[in-house]
Amino acid sequence: MSLLPQPARADIDFIALMHALADPVRLRMVGLLADGRERTCLGVVEALGMNASTMSHHFRVLRESGVTSTRKTGRVRYVTLRRDDLDARFPGVLDAAIGAVPA
Repeated sequence: MSLLPQPARADIDFIALMHALADPVRLRMVGLLADGRERTCLGVVEALGMNASTMSHHFRVLRESGVTSTRKTGRVRYVTLRRDDLDARFPGVLDAAIGAVPA
């Protein structure tokens, strides 16, 4: 198992966070992960009905901005929302973003 590169809690940048959350596809991804469960990347792709090659870009933006954490086990990647880190760094921002996810 290996954790893919991501910023430490103290290094999560507000502008990068806002950029990541401003995209409608990434916002839907965050909404899907809001229940706190770890999901496979393929599971997220299938749940949103998107093209896997397009989604890899969105997974990377979310991870590199500090919104998500991704671990790789063999050929499978698992993604989780970094709620604790985001709530500690920028209280209320994640809840506001999740509240803006279209129904």
